[in-house]
This record gives sequence, C-alpha cells and structure tokens, in this order.
Amino acid sequence: MLQGLAAGACAALGSPIVHAQAAPKVVVIGGGFAGASFARAVKREDPQVAVALVEPNAHYTACPLSNAVIAGLRDIKDQHFGYAGIEADGIVHVPQKAVRVEAEQRRVVLADETRLGYDRLVVAPGIDMRFDAISGYDAAAAELMPHAWKAGEQTLLLRRQLEAMDDGGLVVLSVPANPFRCPPGPYERASLMAHYLKAHKPRSKILILDAKDAFSKQRLFEAGWAALYPGMIEWVSLSSGGAVTEVDAGTRTLRTEFGEHRAAVANVIPPQRAGAIAAIAGVADRTGWCPIDPVTFESRLVPNVHVIGDAAIGGAMPKSAFTANAQAKACASAVIELLRGRAPGEPKLINTCYSLLAPDYGISITGVYSPKDGLLAEVEGAGGTSPLDAPTAVRTEEAAFGEAWFGTLTAEAFG
Repeated sequence: MLQGLAAGACAALGSPIVHAQAAPKVVVIGGGFAGASFARAVKREDPQVAVALVEPNAHYTACPLSNAVIAGLRDIKDQHFGYAGIEADGIVHVPQKAVRVEAEQRRVVLADETRLGYDRLVVAPGIDMRFDAISGYDAAAAELMPHAWKAGEQTLLLRRQLEAMDDGGLVVLSVPANPFRCPPGPYERASLMAHYLKAHKPRSKILILDAKDAFSKQRLFEAGWAALYPGMIEWVSLSSGGAVTEVDAGTRTLRTEFGEHRAAVANVIPPQRAGAIAAIAGVADRTGWCPIDPVTFESRLVPNVHVIGDAAIGGAMPKSAFTANAQAKACASAVIELLRGRAPGEPKLINTCYSLLAPDYGISITGVYSPKDGLLAEVEGAGGTSPLDAPTAVRTEEAAFGEAWFGTLTAEAFG
C-alpha cells in the first residue's frame, strides 16, 4: 500500500479517470491522540480508503495522567502506546519524519525523500515550545528547568528533581497565557506535586506564577487546595505580577515585573505553537496556530489539507486529548463525505476533562461545541463542572471515572 501511495505521487491526480478507479489516499502526519484516532476512524467508516500514518516514533507517550508520574503515583511505561493496533486495522505506519508538503502536487515528502501522494492530507502535529517567548528559556534551559509539557524524558526529569529536593524547598511553576495544551494541566500538576510533598517533604511550598487572571476549574481547584493542602500552594495572577518574563536557568531564578523568585525546582511551561510541520506545510498563521473550517477541519490556508488536535485554532474548544479525539472523528466523517463528493454535515463535538488533586480526589469539566461564525463555539447550557460542594464520595468517584476515561480514550486511539 505504501508503494501505491508513493506511486500515486507520480500519477496525474487531476485525471478524472485515474481518480475514479484508484482507491482514495489519505496521509496523516502525527501519531498522537488526534492523528491515531483519525486514522482508525477513517478505516472504520470506509475500509477501502488507503491510509498512511506518518510518525517517526515507535510509540506515543501520553500526556493525560503524566502528572501522576511526576508525583510518583504512576510508571511512565503506563503512558506508552504503540501502533500495532493501528497496523492491524490495515493502516500503514510510516516510521519516518515528514519534512515537507508539496501541496500543489498533493505530496508529503519524507526524510528519505520518498514522496507520498494523497487525495486528502491530515496534519496532527501537536505542539512545539516557543523557546523565544521567555528571555533566557531555551532548549538548554529546559534541561535545568523542565517544562514536562511533552510527556517523556522531561516528565522523568521533573520527577527526579522533585525527589532530590530538600524538605522545605520552593517549587515554582510558570504558567503561560491561553491558548496552550491542556488548560487545567498546570493546576493538576501543582495539586499532585503537593500530594507528594505533603507525604515526603511537608515543609515545602509550591508557588504558581500565572500569566492569566483566571484558569479552568479555578473554584474547584482552590477549594480542593484548601481542603487537602492548606497553606502549601500559592497562586499569583497576572494582575498580581504572575507573568514570568525572564529566567536564569543556572540559579533557577524566575523574574516577573514585580520581582524575582529563586526555586529549588522550577517547572517552566512556556507559550506554545503548532508542531513545526504545520508552519512548513503553510497551514499555520502568524499566531503559530492553524486556522480551520469548523465543519470539515480543512485548512483555511491550504486546500485539501485538514488540521486537527492541539495545532488547530478551535475557537472555544480547548486543546486537550479528548478534544483531539473528538475532532479526529468529526474530521474523519467530513473527509469521507468529501472523498465521495458530498457536503459534510455540521458536527457537534464534546470535550470532557478530568483532573486529579489527589489519587482519590477528582474533578471534571464538560463542554459541547458546534460551528458558529466560522469557529467552534460553546453550546450554551450544555456543559458544566463538578459541583463545588460535592461530598468526598463524589470526588473519589470522579477520580475513578478519570482513570476509566483515560483507558477508553487510549483504547479508541491506539487499540
């Protein structure tokens, strides 16, 4: 099948005779929640479509629940998911990096200069860190002040630093302004770090320096902190001087317009943008993210190319694993309709996000979204959060729901 995709790059894709006789070809760049979910969804809807998943890594390391790895509650191996299930579906896993997109010819160029032809291309590259956004913070600095916002070695580095820290040390988290991957993630991380510190280093404190004046599930998080970790976590908003403008990695010092903070452990989560191939393919705009049609997820900048997951400008829909999965399935249906020469219907998409404040304390938020005025807008009154005054049993139940949610999501994406 891969030979056929490559050969298709040399064929006259515009020829109606060739087009009518050949099986439609779809190439997917990126094997995370968005790309993997899309590839499997297309194959389920139409097994005749030839699908190639371009992903250089042998496995994917999932970000949801990776904060539990940092807190010593979970093994990093539990975050690893391979592509055997995807290959069993008849999808070709291409273990190479996509280096270029020749959109006019409808071809993806791989690192070895192989060219894969496509009828539709789906770009799902996730995120890259903007190492130019905070003075002093670059890839080298991230080895001393990890971001851990791509799960893997950075996750383990932050865990090791937390374990090595003396009791009484200060942990500082720097949180960017929206948009970024997983808006509740930093506050879940602070919570689970506090759970670890409470048990092992109870004189330590956590300081959250935030480039925003409000955050997702804020009242629920703050109520949980007061109940579980009184006096241990301090949140500093943008208006109070929370935006980090400069760091000194050598001394683990973070500076804001109001002063500076020297940390024993510094977790710097920088602003982000779509993965590099998005800009190379021409589907990212000046914001660094990718504008899309909210019905088909087709790029507004390059025809026949769709963008899903964290890289896309999703309007009110947050960047999360569940969002990536939901967008992937909606995009798959749209692509099938387009390949059949029909107009796709408008999708309704759901995002659900669980956050852990302790192993037995969970909270959640749900939203429903539909196309409106060229973006994905939240359907008023259709979502909500966990009750603020819920009893302990409900928090325990939600923690279990979060674990089950992760299992369902990863099974659907990776098999």
